[in-house]
Amino acid sequence: MNGDAQVGDLPGSGKAAVVTGSSRGLGRSFAETLAGMGYSVGIHGLLEDDPAEYDDGTTVTGTANTIAEQFGVKTVSCVGDLSIKSEVVRIIDAMTEALGPIDVLLHCAGGDTGAAGGKPQHNDAVHIQEADVRAVLERNLLTTIFVCQEVARRMMERSTGRIVTISSQAAFGRTATEAIYTSAKAGMVAYTKCLATQMRNYGINVNCVAPGDTRTARFLKTREVDSKRLVTEGTLDRIATLDEVGRVVEFFAGPLGDFVSGEVLLVNGGYAI
Repeated sequence: MNGDAQVGDLPGSGKAAVVTGSSRGLGRSFAETLAGMGYSVGIHGLLEDDPAEYDDGTTVTGTANTIAEQFGVKTVSCVGDLSIKSEVVRIIDAMTEALGPIDVLLHCAGGDTGAAGGKPQHNDAVHIQEADVRAVLERNLLTTIFVCQEVARRMMERSTGRIVTISSQAAFGRTATEAIYTSAKAGMVAYTKCLATQMRNYGINVNCVAPGDTRTARFLKTREVDSKRLVTEGTLDRIATLDEVGRVVEFFAGPLGDFVSGEVLLVNGGYAI
């Protein structure tokens, strides 16, 4: 929270948000953004020990507890595979029971991860293996569809809500490498726009954020990063901070985004121009 603001004075006071893929990295940052707006927050990870993989915490439960203590809001944690529809229902049911009706869904789960974990060994448009094609599509596009379907149905009953999907600048690229990931993220953009069209008559805002390179623990540990791109000002040719992407989420989830829907906002310093 900023300054002397109290939870009851904030736009998310008395409301609930769910952030998928939020035990670490960008998702955790977005959960912190929403908690700072006063929302109770549902924290999700694929496995309980997800944060430990990149030294970005220890457990999903630990992340939820830390956010609750830091921001003074209620949190709940759930783990499960969002590419399995029955798991999606179970997780959303549990979060709704703990926090109340979901006012904001922020879907961040995804990643260019193959069937055996890590990046696919052949990761181009031609040679990537079938199991990896399915894994990347399921992790990104199918989870988006299944989670948004489940939450949107519930929001439609109340004629209110915000949905924000997290795609990537990759969705707008043309590259032989990471071809399936690029295709999945482009599919997320298309699905978000279709969902926004359907939700318009229910008063539900649906938007998409497409970040570029962002300085998460995972990004910094898995890539060789030019130190010149780690500055925080003076140039747009740099790696985004978590706060810079989080401010766009705050816009879409908060009152400034009341009359915005069906939009996709790249957060990459103009890299894709």
